[in-house]
Amino acid sequence: MTRPNFASQQLKQLIERIERLEAEKAAIAGDIREIYAEAKGHGFDTKIMRQAIRTRAIPKVERDEQAALLDLYLHALGMDREAEAPAPAPMLQAAE
Repeated sequence: MTRPNFASQQLKQLIERIERLEAEKAAIAGDIREIYAEAKGHGFDTKIMRQAIRTRAIPKVERDEQAALLDLYLHALGMDREAEAPAPAPMLQAAE
């Protein structure tokens, strides 16, 4: 008879731990929203900030591979980054 009671107590403890962590997660998410609001108030583009954060989490080798694939796909679509970039302004020659 003690076995079902033990399983019940164990289940209850696990559920309570998950509930505590979910509450902490919600509090942290609120803190993150506040930081993004602060950044937006300072004129930063929060969409780009989020992208930068996601990118920083990817190992460099994988980022380089993704960039190469993106360049390949853009080239195949006729959307080369170099072709779309504005031409650099001509350099003025110093008077001699």
